[in-house]
Amino acid sequence: MHPSSLFLLRSDITFLNHGSFGACPRPVFEAYQKWQRTLEEQPVEFLGRRLNSLLADARSCLAAFIGAASQDIVFVPNVTYSMNIVARSIDLQPGDEVLGTTHEYGAVERAWRYVCEQRGATYIPQPVPLPATDASAIVEQIWSCVTERTKVITLSHITSPTAMIMPVEAICKRARAAGIITVIDGAHALGQIDLDMQAIDADFYGGNCHKWLCAPKGAGFLYAHPERQAMLEPLIVSWGWQPRHPMRSSFLTYPEGASFRDYYEWMGTDDPSALLSVPAAIDFQTANNWTAVRQACHDLLAEASHRIVEITGCAPLTPDSADWWVQMRALPLPPCDPKQVQARLWNEFRIEVPCFEWEGMPLIRISIQAYNTPADIDRLLEGLRCVLNGT
Repeated sequence: MHPSSLFLLRSDITFLNHGSFGACPRPVFEAYQKWQRTLEEQPVEFLGRRLNSLLADARSCLAAFIGAASQDIVFVPNVTYSMNIVARSIDLQPGDEVLGTTHEYGAVERAWRYVCEQRGATYIPQPVPLPATDASAIVEQIWSCVTERTKVITLSHITSPTAMIMPVEAICKRARAAGIITVIDGAHALGQIDLDMQAIDADFYGGNCHKWLCAPKGAGFLYAHPERQAMLEPLIVSWGWQPRHPMRSSFLTYPEGASFRDYYEWMGTDDPSALLSVPAAIDFQTANNWTAVRQACHDLLAEASHRIVEITGCAPLTPDSADWWVQMRALPLPPCDPKQVQARLWNEFRIEVPCFEWEGMPLIRISIQAYNTPADIDRLLEGLRCVLNGT
């Protein structure tokens, strides 16, 4: 059975927005529901006696998949959560600078702005103009804003509004040599491109499992370089802080010693089923040769891009190469109200695709996943023609 038939999406819609929240295939969702049922059968045994070892197994599976040591990652609900952990933990002082770009995700940018305002530091969104054709030029554009006050560089691995793969490995290498902390937002990376935490060598890297890895919602991770883990502080103080304290709960079993993971994997009663389903998502993609699936998705999106450019007359933002984008691409639209375009595509054609304005430019961001077909692209082209022509 082709993996496209295993997703749970409605058959009456054209879903071209996998990038926002993902979509979970049936076998992974069934594993998720099985964990939920197991939890309800004996909650005290599950949460109090089994959970730590179950999370350790799931964490080891994810760590191997992303080229990290198990002790260097922790499960979190999503990237926004992981970025808040890091932003609130770093000891920013008045006059310090946090350098990002104009391509960053709004929620993450807000987290940095909030912390900077609280502490008298400055968040700087460095423009990276598009179209772009040279990754080394992007590195230089970002680095041109580094000063002696730059304490943190925070970047998206794959940008949310412009869907562009950023040269994070080169930036991290240069920043490490300069003693600057690097914080990478990898919300769109896991499952869309191969990851190797050792090669990227960021100080902190947050990723989502529910997007392109196709795990259930509520599954993400935070990687922390071993040299930086002591910097992190808990957002919520619970039993994981000082886990060997004599007054700790008698039914929660912690390993000897404490690590930064203890701060985040027990924050009070919660449902860990999404986290425990991450190995099922990895197994699903491995069993279905996801390298080939991603290539097929890229090829379909490349064809769609060429056809859209014929309609809009607007040149693409990046080259037609997997070095720049894989399964998600943002393309310019001619002058229009992008929110109205999005609304009409949904209301009249049942096409789910985001359209928005970025830096004064109307864009459409198209995601292609295993469940998408050439017929979906035909439907999108039909809808765009009608909407952009005002018919």
